[in-house]
Formats: sequence, structure tokens, C-alpha cells
Amino acid sequence: MAPLILEDGSRYEGTLYGHKAPVTGEVVFTTGMTGYQETLTDPSYCGQIVCMTYPLIGNVGINDLDDESEGVKMRGLIVSELCDTPSNWQTKKTLDQYLCEQGVTGLCGVDTRALTRHVRVFGTLRGRIVEGEATQEDLALAQGFEMHDQVERCTCKEPYTIPGDGDLTIAVMDFGLKRGILRSLSRRGCTLRVFPADTGAKTVLESGCDGVMLTNGPGDPEDNPGAIAAIRELMDAMPVFGICLGHQLMALAMGARTVKMKYGHHGANHPVKDLSRGTCSVTPQNHNYTVDAASLPEGAVVSHVNWNDQTVEGVRYTDRKAFSVQFHPEACGGPRETSYLFDDFLNMVRKSKQGTKEGEGNA
Repeated sequence: MAPLILEDGSRYEGTLYGHKAPVTGEVVFTTGMTGYQETLTDPSYCGQIVCMTYPLIGNVGINDLDDESEGVKMRGLIVSELCDTPSNWQTKKTLDQYLCEQGVTGLCGVDTRALTRHVRVFGTLRGRIVEGEATQEDLALAQGFEMHDQVERCTCKEPYTIPGDGDLTIAVMDFGLKRGILRSLSRRGCTLRVFPADTGAKTVLESGCDGVMLTNGPGDPEDNPGAIAAIRELMDAMPVFGICLGHQLMALAMGARTVKMKYGHHGANHPVKDLSRGTCSVTPQNHNYTVDAASLPEGAVVSHVNWNDQTVEGVRYTDRKAFSVQFHPEACGGPRETSYLFDDFLNMVRKSKQGTKEGEGNA
């Protein structure tokens, strides 16, 4: 047997699979019933040990199509029942084989209901998966775990371009992006110029782009002061749309605060109210931090609210051409009820571009 030991001393027994090595990280749970491959390859889980609340994982194996990034950035995956005989026409390997290749530790046979309830009561906790009996040293490693360079670990190393056949060129700031964001923009004809997270505003502004997309990513948003400074300058110059970490970084750039949540939002079934449209959508989410509504500056208006806990899910900046959302409108996996936000962004970019041309003509 192999235990997960949490920083408060609680233990959850299971059996190792995948890489089968001791691992330490922040333990979170995710409520998605489908899309475990997309969850595995979401860079926003960098540094975390993820508990799947859905009981059977691995039943469709791993394919070559559903990766949302180059590989797995999470440290461990905890499941109740592991399926070792997947059945799907696209299957290339089992989940066990995939985690072994990726160097990611798995723990199966765990009472994930009990673990989830514990995290809901006591909040996100640091933990360590070990083989055999956990020691005081293992507990100390769990209690001392910290990580502050997740974005650096997940961002692209060099800029690259994805050609499009439309009229817009969008700069994409990669803080640990999901490929679904790129696909959502590409299928709308955009040419994409993707930049590493530490790229300065001057480089982006000189790239000839019409607007800026700020992507999702892992960790504490306050760990990225350089990106926050660049975003402040970009928001003064051109249309900007932020998702997840990008949403939080925009708020920080405008002088607001972010706070750590008790256990965050992870999964694909979170209800969000669009206050301007008067609609409520089911959304995919993955974050441990939220924007403090009371700290938003003048000109920043809450546009979306979480219908479970009333936390901020979106902000529109009325004095700028900018808005952001905490959830994932590109889904992957999950519902795509809010994909209209990409159209809202590109309409904003087109209006801004047209206004610039008219201004140049009048000059």
C-alpha cells in the first residue's frame, strides 16, 4: 500500500501506478466527469496533486488528439478506480502507461469522496504520496512544500506564429496556455503570434498585432510582477482579453487584489451568471485564486458572477478596450456555452482597428 499524507497529518491509502515515485504537491480536487486527458495536460495544474471526484478514470485510455499542452505538469493523479482495459477506437495507451512515460505518480484505490470532503472542510492542503509507511520526514516535506515558478515552467521558450486566413492578428501571451484557446482563435481566422510570459509590452506592441489574448496558467498571480507591468501598458494601448490567470493578472495590473480561495474551482460544472446578458452558463474552471471585487478600481465593472459562491467570474474595464473572465470559454474538456466571448473580443478588436484607420485617414 501507498499513502497520501496531508500537511495536517491525515492519511489516505491507495496503490501506486504510473511513475510510482514519491511526490509532493498541493492537493486539489476536480469535479469533471469527462476529459481526464485534457485535465492531465492542463498546465494550470503545475505543482499540484489532483484528485478526480468521478470514480472511474482511464476507461477510454489516452489518445493522440486531446492533449492541451506538450505534456503533464501536475505532480500526481489520485483516482478511486483505475481502468486498465480501456475501450475506445482512438486509444493509443493506458493511463498507467501514459503517466509512467510522463514521470507522473498515480495513486488509485483511494476513498476520493472522503479526501474531497476533507479538502472542502479544511481547504487546499499540501501533501505527499509515498511508498510504504510515511515518516515524519515525509510529513515535514508536505508541510514545507512551496512553488513560485510555475509560469516559467509552463510558458513557451521562444515566440512562434500560427498563420490564419482572416483579417486579424492576435498576440497571445502564454502563461501556460491550453491549446483550446489557440484553436478557438484560429477557427475564427486569426493569425496568432504567441509570446513567452516574460515578453515586454514594447515587443508585443511592435509586432503588428491588433489585440492581445492573455491565457490561463498556474500558480499565484502575484508571482508575475513583470507580466503585470507589461499588461498594464498593453491595456492602455490596444484591446485585451484575459482568461483565468490572464483575468487575475489584468486585475492586478489595474490595482485590484487577488486572494487565495479555500479550495478553488476545478472541474467542468460551475454555474456562472453573465450579468449583462442575463444568462447563466455551465463553465469549466481551474483556479485557486480569485479577484477581490471590493478592490476593483473605478472603471472596472463585474460582468460575471459565480452562482455557487458569488465570487468574481468576469470584469469589464469601461475606460479601456479590455475584459476578462475567470472561467474557460474554450472548454476542452467541458461545455462550450460561453465561446461567444471570443466573438465579443474579436468584434472589439475590429472596431478598434477600424477606428484607428479612420483616425489615420482624418489625419
